[in-house]
Amino acid sequence: MAMEDKGKQFPASTPDWNNLKVIHRNTLAPRSYFFVFGSEEDALASEVKDGYPTRAKAELLSGRWLFQHSPSPLDGNTEFYKQEFEALQDGVVPWTPIQVPGMWQMQGFGRPQYTNIDFPFPADPPNVPIDDNECGRYVRRFFVDKEDKGHQLRLRFEGVDSAFTVWVNDREVGYSQGSRNPSEFDITKHVEFGANNMLYVEVYQRCDGSYIEDQDQWWLSGIFRDVWIHKFPEKRIEDFHVHTLLDDNYQNAKLRVEVKLNGTADLQLRLLDADGKEVANKTEAGAKDSVHLTVPVKGAHKWSAEHPYLYTLTLAIEGCAVTQKVGFRQVDLIRNLDPNSPEGGVFCVNGRPVKFRGTNRHEHHPDSGRAVPYEFLKHDLLLMKQHNINAIRTSHYPNDPRMYDLADELGLWLIDEADLECHGFGNLEGPAESWTSDNPDWKEAYLDRARQMVARDYNHPSIVLWSLGNESFYGRNHKEMAAFIRSVDSSRLIHYEADWRPETADVYSGMYLSHDFCNVMLHEHGWTKPAVLCEYVHAMGNGPGAIKEYIDLFYSTWRAMGGFVWEWANHGLRTKTSEGVEFFGYGGDFGDDPNDENFVMDGLCTSRHTPNPGLIEYAKAIEPVQTVPKLLGNNKVEVINRYDFIGIDHLKARWWIVHDGGELGGREITIPSGVEPHKSAVLTLEGLPSSVWPGSYLNLEFALSKDTNWASAGHVVATGQIELVPPASLQNWLVPRSLKLCPTVQTERNSTLLQIVGTNGSGWKFDLTAGNLSAWTRPGSDMNLLSQPLVLDIYRASTDNDLRGAFHWQWRNARVHQAKAHIIKATWKQAKSGVEIVVQSRIAPPVQHWSIETTTTYRFAGDYVSIQVVGEPKGERAPETLPRFGLGAALADCESVRWFGRGPGESYRDMKESQLVGTWHDTVDNLFIDYEFPQENGLRTDVRWVEFLGPQAEGTDEPKRLLRARFGDFTGAGFQAQHYSAKDLDAARHPHELYKMKRKDTVIHLDWEHNGLGTGSCGPNTLPQYQLQTGDKRNADKPRFDFAVILD
Repeated sequence: MAMEDKGKQFPASTPDWNNLKVIHRNTLAPRSYFFVFGSEEDALASEVKDGYPTRAKAELLSGRWLFQHSPSPLDGNTEFYKQEFEALQDGVVPWTPIQVPGMWQMQGFGRPQYTNIDFPFPADPPNVPIDDNECGRYVRRFFVDKEDKGHQLRLRFEGVDSAFTVWVNDREVGYSQGSRNPSEFDITKHVEFGANNMLYVEVYQRCDGSYIEDQDQWWLSGIFRDVWIHKFPEKRIEDFHVHTLLDDNYQNAKLRVEVKLNGTADLQLRLLDADGKEVANKTEAGAKDSVHLTVPVKGAHKWSAEHPYLYTLTLAIEGCAVTQKVGFRQVDLIRNLDPNSPEGGVFCVNGRPVKFRGTNRHEHHPDSGRAVPYEFLKHDLLLMKQHNINAIRTSHYPNDPRMYDLADELGLWLIDEADLECHGFGNLEGPAESWTSDNPDWKEAYLDRARQMVARDYNHPSIVLWSLGNESFYGRNHKEMAAFIRSVDSSRLIHYEADWRPETADVYSGMYLSHDFCNVMLHEHGWTKPAVLCEYVHAMGNGPGAIKEYIDLFYSTWRAMGGFVWEWANHGLRTKTSEGVEFFGYGGDFGDDPNDENFVMDGLCTSRHTPNPGLIEYAKAIEPVQTVPKLLGNNKVEVINRYDFIGIDHLKARWWIVHDGGELGGREITIPSGVEPHKSAVLTLEGLPSSVWPGSYLNLEFALSKDTNWASAGHVVATGQIELVPPASLQNWLVPRSLKLCPTVQTERNSTLLQIVGTNGSGWKFDLTAGNLSAWTRPGSDMNLLSQPLVLDIYRASTDNDLRGAFHWQWRNARVHQAKAHIIKATWKQAKSGVEIVVQSRIAPPVQHWSIETTTTYRFAGDYVSIQVVGEPKGERAPETLPRFGLGAALADCESVRWFGRGPGESYRDMKESQLVGTWHDTVDNLFIDYEFPQENGLRTDVRWVEFLGPQAEGTDEPKRLLRARFGDFTGAGFQAQHYSAKDLDAARHPHELYKMKRKDTVIHLDWEHNGLGTGSCGPNTLPQYQLQTGDKRNADKPRFDFAVILD
């Protein structure tokens, strides 16, 4: 009788990468990040190259590997691990060299994909599609010395996205997932000593873990961190944990070290100070398995972000030694510091309150994605320190382990965050937390993320809080993570924003909270837990605005821990157009769908990791020395020390005066010693003159007096500016002229052009049908300076904050971008002092009824034109705000600009503190800010006068002045000069598209008011006080708009 065919199944069993019960197979227990050495002498003498010790018993396997790419793990060369190295090229599919570490999408395989929240695959947790799950197969040959016999060989992957299986010499070693956590395998029994060995790695683009790795970043795959073989001696130190315990006065300390051995040995501990001098030692004879060693350290130097003093710890047994930098610091929540809430625990380190002046940092490189070279990583942290940043949140996963060494060395507080985010469930049906965060089936997956993070990073003094992940809602599995962390580490606090009560977390955490909400929350009576803004001032495109207001709130209450700006850098990936033009791509530029477009370009730095204007403004807002903007008496100023641990006498300071037309050299300022953190001091400015010119400002500068490991002596950390004398009124420039120099007006029959002729050779033409100044000629030339007439203008190109906030659609719906001035009537007359033209017009868009009714008076006198505009909004559906209110034109032959006002960089009414008033000069091209998503840019504010300059005047080195605008003592005026119109900026979505529209002439704007920037792309819109509100009636007796300017 024939047996019934039971049939076959494909795949034969559930793959590991779709099996929630399989997170790791055959991996070693997670451990602290360290290298082993053959002796203490090697450990101490080892140099560091690319962040790694050169004498360690370890071999780096990074470099060129062979690679094959497949659309699915079940497709292609699935038995590649059976092939010998020489036979690999005989396969049907060729092997291609690839760089490890690296992401395969950045090396020509597959494509990058960007989503902020959404899963880029069908959601069916824990399953990911079999047919839509790219697979990368890696092969490398490595040699194992005969001398390595007797060692335990550990194959360690620092990071693989998203899951992988390993074979050595055609024998399966194991499987692991958890992209940004290390995985370590014992391969001792799989290798041949004194011979070449084969390493095969199969990497899966997606696995069940991808559901909880849904961070706001590019979806990229591969072996993206380094691969090592660690050679642990037969008798070895398996792991160790460092505890630093300070006494009640934070003076003396104890160092306690838990050491795990794999047997019995004589264990020696030594602690050396920063100069290499031994300060403590202890030997435990016959130590076995788990050992606790404690040594006293009298008068211990304490570690902080401002004084990152590091000791060197060595642990040694015969034939095996390890070393670790140690910083003595203690994290507490201290009560009775805030009278508003005696029970509230103030966040303190070493007994002192700390304010985070921080940033979120994703791992990003424009050419290699999340595979970040060490020097690029170091550049990031140095740039942060140089811009007054003192803290990093590792959003949203443990970073490259070398980053923590740098943070310890340079001095940066860290919130270390678990590799956990499942934001995409918020877009699915049912309670978002029910899918994984509050689902017991996912308990071990969550716990593993906490276990891996804490085990690896435990010994770093820079870490002061553990974070349970990001935007993963809140459920039982977070409670399990917190309980585990507390069971192994009671020395740090726990952070998790979505636990908003907070119930499990030790601190209240918020994202993108408004200033008003923060003010109420931070000053709440009877608060019990401190508060941090883990994400705020979203730095997307031109912005962020109103940073200073947040910083002032942080320093107004002990409850505030500070905040972390979102985020450090744009994530643009370098690519090229079909014509070979290079640019930085964002979501959708790689054919990726779904995508979230340019929301990945939201950093303080460009995709090259060079400062955007937002970083300059942030550095100013968080500067450690704040100048109170008021002179005390004749020659004193008050400054506030915003450091948390140190005084300000490590700085040198100087003062000088700037005024309309020049500078008055100043002197050095004596800085007193002993100025306590968060306290003020009065500085005396020796030699400050008692009288100065109108429009004079006192400048102060504070710089490092000595070199540090992050900046050289002379590096400026803070500035201050105080207005000494107000500027002269615009009326001062309207001086009576001789009647012989008065211009005259000429008209021709049936002509709609008025010609105004100046006796000095200047000439103007006024277009009566358009109601604007259409031509301006200079003496000795008939060339029209105005390549585009001078008109009233109320529109600007949208910023990212406009587009994703309230203003863009408010303005679009009101058709502000189509509004222009329509003349109602014009009158003119020859007056004693010149020619006067009065134009009544209506600024209005098509379709709509709203308008701004204006009366504009032009007075031509001598060689100048004074313009006064009076306007009043009309209509019930007028937009609540306007982008700008001013004059617009275009100039021929304008090459550069000189001005007295804020500079040298761009500034807006809510982003200008970093730009000091002075006399500045720059080219038109340099005034343009080339944002990686084109948008409004390049405004300069608080301008008293501006000169638009052409080529050099004949016979001089000075450029020829084409046009000057004077605003007098009006506060808030600004100008803009660039080779693009607002329409061009709105139309382009990438810089290379914009460059094609570049004009030869220069588009200029002279603004009396300009709407602020805000952070509406993800957070509060522009604050009311920085909005250009159409209904703003500060003075009911005056028109809403009443402005003047003099042009000459």
